[in-house]
Amino acid sequence: MKILANDGISQSGVDLLEKNGHEIILTKVAQEQLEHYINTHLVDAILVRSATKVRKDLIEACPSLKLIGRGGVGLDNIDVAYAKSKGLKVINTPAASSESVAELVLAHMLSGARQLNKSNREMPLEGDSKFKELKKAYAKGIELSGKTLGIIGIGRIGQTLAKKAIGLGMKVVVTDQFIDTVDVELDFFDGQKISFNLKSISLDALLKQADFVSLHVPAQKDYILGAKEFEMMKNTAAIVNTARGGVVDEKALLEALKDKKLGFAALDVFEEEPTPPIKLLMCPDLSLSPHIGGATLEAQDRIGTELAEQIIEFAKH
Repeated sequence: MKILANDGISQSGVDLLEKNGHEIILTKVAQEQLEHYINTHLVDAILVRSATKVRKDLIEACPSLKLIGRGGVGLDNIDVAYAKSKGLKVINTPAASSESVAELVLAHMLSGARQLNKSNREMPLEGDSKFKELKKAYAKGIELSGKTLGIIGIGRIGQTLAKKAIGLGMKVVVTDQFIDTVDVELDFFDGQKISFNLKSISLDALLKQADFVSLHVPAQKDYILGAKEFEMMKNTAAIVNTARGGVVDEKALLEALKDKKLGFAALDVFEEEPTPPIKLLMCPDLSLSPHIGGATLEAQDRIGTELAEQIIEFAKH
């Protein structure tokens, strides 16, 4: 098969595919030029991440396509139903990035809890002249141990986060529209295992008791968290969104932070990617990252290998 990895693929994935006789094209083709490129080169499969979109018009215009692969969890940049109706295989790698996303959530939680997002800005500017003042300003952090983490969406990533949070001594509460109860098992370095049963509660109940809230849901038509939900939360609570832009009302979030109705928040995804509003980027009570949830070397390696294995299996039939 001739495969266009338009948003890139790890070397492990390239090696595995080439070893099995497939041709990998690593050229980055602009969205508006994709139709011409695919048809000119008779591409059989296109692999994307979140940047490239594979919509109905592209699928319709490219009869050579047999497979669409998404490196990651969400498939909202692919018209999946239409692709399948045209006989195309659609694959993704839902498990590959769970560890990476969960660790980024914790990184943001720790950053906000100890105000590292602020001190990292101030120390280079005034660390040599106002060390004592900065020490006093940032000496009122909080611990994660003993706090309650509310997880909205208890799929693979939510479960991975739950395990890590429990390991840090946090209480975990969850809400999920489709999962009533789930067992998460912690595996320790010495071979010991311990299982925890998590039962889904209502969103309102979760928001009222959580010290931290992390979202792990697909793209939605409406906000999951907005002004009404922020009012329910503790005024010291924190929100972390590494899921999708559009599940948190960013304007309402800025208002809640400004009015001290929330402690802090962290965003890895934005409603207006790749150009988030400057008000958001300059907010001192936000810990920010540029959509890097699944972007670790280990996750990229797993994603490439998983995609390659699925393509090799598909090509056999």
